[in-house]
Amino acid sequence: MPSNDARILAQAAVPTAAVGAVAAVISGVVAGGKGAIGAVAATLVVILFMGIGLYVLQRTAKSLPHLFQAMGLMLYAAQILLLFVFVAAFKNTTLFNPKAFAITLVVGTLAWIAAQTRAHMKAKILYVEPDSTTGGKPEKSGHSS
Repeated sequence: MPSNDARILAQAAVPTAAVGAVAAVISGVVAGGKGAIGAVAATLVVILFMGIGLYVLQRTAKSLPHLFQAMGLMLYAAQILLLFVFVAAFKNTTLFNPKAFAITLVVGTLAWIAAQTRAHMKAKILYVEPDSTTGGKPEKSGHSS
């Protein structure tokens, strides 16, 4: 993974983990130990899903740049649907508090999206790769009078 991609991943994962830690503390106070376990599980699910999604999106951008926007939209839709599936699958579980899990899942997802958006806005990514093979004077492209 190139350093720019790893930097964006870290800049999105660290704030999400911090939000998850705060959610675990709050859930632990409100719902007890099962609430804290639910919040930690939700944070791990968000970081795993969104991290894999970011990796897939970066690979798509490098190999199939013409599909980047469509792939991004499809990927976010698929991630949100999978998160809803997780909420539905664990709504009656006794392993952890399902409300703490669901709320942390939503808050963690929003934190990831906000942090990833900020990281992309702060990144200095070239829109066009500079062509280093053509040195010297630029060619004239228009009519000269």
